[in-house]
Amino acid sequence: MTPWQQVDLLRKRMGEAIIGQKAVIDRLLIGLLANGNLLIEGMPGLAKTRAVKALAKGLECEFSRIQFTPDLLPSDVTGTDIYYRNESGGDFRFAQGPIFANIVLADEINRAPAKVQAALLEAMEERQVTVGGNTHPMPPLFMVMATQNPVEQEGTYPLPEAQLDRFLMHVNITYPPVEDEVDIILLVRGEETASAEAGAHDATTTGTTKPPAENQIPQAAIFAARQEIAQIHVAEPMVRYMADLVNASRYPDAYGPNLKRWIDWGASPRASLALDRCSRVHAWLNQRDYVDPLDVRAIAPEVLRHRLALSYEAQGQGVSADQLIGELLEQVALP
Repeated sequence: MTPWQQVDLLRKRMGEAIIGQKAVIDRLLIGLLANGNLLIEGMPGLAKTRAVKALAKGLECEFSRIQFTPDLLPSDVTGTDIYYRNESGGDFRFAQGPIFANIVLADEINRAPAKVQAALLEAMEERQVTVGGNTHPMPPLFMVMATQNPVEQEGTYPLPEAQLDRFLMHVNITYPPVEDEVDIILLVRGEETASAEAGAHDATTTGTTKPPAENQIPQAAIFAARQEIAQIHVAEPMVRYMADLVNASRYPDAYGPNLKRWIDWGASPRASLALDRCSRVHAWLNQRDYVDPLDVRAIAPEVLRHRLALSYEAQGQGVSADQLIGELLEQVALP
């Protein structure tokens, strides 16, 4: 199979486990193929954790889940040096923390204090961890997928702008349509029935055997896909369009009164780079070898949502980041 066919197979398998969140599945795949980190936000029970687990289950990779809590320590994430005694006296050896995996789920990241959140920064940006003066590289395939809830803010620690900017995209998960919710009920009921039958079978056999593992997409397919994505053609007018979108967020005075009143400060150059990377992946997933304005506009909300600071006036009027981005897309001329 070609890299595209293998990624499409992974997308279909994820769709079997997550119903009603087709756009979320595509955004997770874009983050994977663009070699970036994702911040996933949604109300409790909207399958944030399930979505990440479905991706890891369909991919040949090592998966790690870290439950962020107020009493978590940085060493609980990165690992630490441990002293081992031997005949000659002893020495320190590095014990890897759960961050040393291919796909790391940072569950409810905003429930841990800033010191623990900062422990992720080096790994997310530099793809390495420094402990005790020694640097330990992350595996070639590595990404952090962090989740947070927009409610229950008591006892949480909002992520600083410097850390938010390190996330390639900010993905919002919304409630599914009622038709999809019916399918969700049937899916979970079927999973519970299958689990109960498997448990009953194991209880009646003397030696339990593991079911055959599902075919997983090899990591080589992801790296091959990234090579193809790197060859996607981006015309000069498209590059200028991406730069214009980001520039408009920094100098909103020239783009209408609403943007001027709604934006406190704009996006950094990381936003331009993220638009370029994600739009190329979006074009590749749609089997095109070039980027058009629809690719940029499709991923602009996820790329810019966490990089724009709303003014007090915008917050007072109930203007959301998505409304602001919609106005931005309307005001900046297409190439």
